[in-house]
Amino acid sequence: MRAFSLPLPAVLAGFVAVLVGYASSAAIIWQAAEAAGASAPQIAGWLTMLGIGMGVSTLALTLWYRAPVLTAWSTPGAALLATSLPGSTLNEAVGIFIFASALILICGATGLFARLMRLIPHTLSAAMLAGILLRFGLDAFTSLQGHFLLCGTMLAGWLLAKIYAPRYAVVAALAAGLVICLATGEFKSEGVPMAGVALPEFTAPHFAFSSLLGIGLPFFLVTMASQNAPGVATLKASGYNLPVSPLMVVTAAIALLLAPFGVFSICIAAITAAICQGSEAHPDPAKRWLSAAAAGFFYLLAGIFGGSISAWLTALPPAFIHTLAGLALLGAIAGSLHQALNHAQERDAAIVTFLVTASGLTLAGIGSAFWGLVAGGLCYAAFSLARRA
Repeated sequence: MRAFSLPLPAVLAGFVAVLVGYASSAAIIWQAAEAAGASAPQIAGWLTMLGIGMGVSTLALTLWYRAPVLTAWSTPGAALLATSLPGSTLNEAVGIFIFASALILICGATGLFARLMRLIPHTLSAAMLAGILLRFGLDAFTSLQGHFLLCGTMLAGWLLAKIYAPRYAVVAALAAGLVICLATGEFKSEGVPMAGVALPEFTAPHFAFSSLLGIGLPFFLVTMASQNAPGVATLKASGYNLPVSPLMVVTAAIALLLAPFGVFSICIAAITAAICQGSEAHPDPAKRWLSAAAAGFFYLLAGIFGGSISAWLTALPPAFIHTLAGLALLGAIAGSLHQALNHAQERDAAIVTFLVTASGLTLAGIGSAFWGLVAGGLCYAAFSLARRA
């Protein structure tokens, strides 16, 4: 029993990891679900099942390996869905979730994960991700027009925390925005239940070829390259050399099973996982799994009260959600652009990928993320052949 006693620092680390994860990207999940045409009760059900799925997967992997394995949804993937799903039906969205989770499951079961990631130049993957996320970064500042007090206060809170407590910058922006919303009456809680359990709804999948190719394939690539790969790298950098294939299989299998209920992805966490893998969680690396176990418990609580989280998001003004989502993704945008443009020989191909993806164009019913990767890939191949010649 002593092995399962949870020291307060471990409990706090688990709580902060879940809080940062939800505060930084729950708004993006809302936008993605709304883009798919989901109603407010359906979105609440999505958040319920996402919390339960991440809680179960985190607890299962952490207790099995006695290592701090934290799972998360794919925030970059949610951003892609938010920009790509408008025009698609909710049934098509579920088909995309199943398609992407099945591909991840196959990669994990066959050991193709590392080999597949090597097929696409890292600079192009990063450029595609930067193009997808650009809109969110712009929204964080365009929201100043018409909501200067709210968004300006959130930006100020984020900036101050970024200087003195960088880990809590997004949480500070969230708190600052809530204070302004409450003070100015922009928090519209009338008629919105602030508590209660939201039961998830089953949505039958529909598989449309154009959606699977134009949204599902880029979603799969972004999830693998920008969530699972950094998550595995974070584990190894923290000294936990776990077998990769079982991690992929377990997370993808749970996501595949729960996809009809709105679970668009379950991945290996990276940024929030670092909170549970550091010395602040526990001085003994062999006992840091306790913090991830605590995080799994808090995930389950967040899932049970997914209706409350959804209700809070409904009561807040869109400018609040846009600003919070944009600030949460600033680091990802900067990091992606740095990786995309860091290699001089691949820079031209990367910038083509970035611009085509950010343009939002649709050709033959297929979205810009796919065409950005195609255009950049053609440039990359042409430049490589020219250099060899």
